Amino acid sequence: MAGQRISIASPQELVPIDRGQMREIVRAVLCEEGISEAEISLAFVDNPAIHQLNKRYLGHDEPTDVLSFPMSDPGSKRLTGELVIGAELAKIEAESRGHDVQAELALYVIHGLLHLCGYDDKSPSDAQKIRERERYYLRLLSLPDITPKD
Repeated sequence: MAGQRISIASPQELVPIDRGQMREIVRAVLCEEGISEAEISLAFVDNPAIHQLNKRYLGHDEPTDVLSFPMSDPGSKRLTGELVIGAELAKIEAESRGHDVQAELALYVIHGLLHLCGYDDKSPSDAQKIRERERYYLRLLSLPDITPKD
């Protein structure tokens, strides 16, 4: 899609990032969500960095999987935002749950994008909706369903 710009930063020493796969995930989710113009930045960080951001912006004193920072106004023609993805946490989770770290990173990217697209997970019914969308995108992208079983 010509109207989309995607930039990716990564702590390569922790987890190798399949940049092509991450771009494809972003494009697929945005396209399916009906977003033709977007500028999304992905930053893959270690646990101390995402812990600090989670505490600063959400008041949660722990590392997390992904933080979504919308930068465009709701209803804007162009979606702009940043995802900060916990690459170190993805590696730990993937190892403990017995699947590939790239699949875990894909899930985090999908989850963060859904937040940028307006999905929420604060109530049980909203959490169920976002999980259903995550499963949909994992299937669409031929990735395993590694969504947490709530």
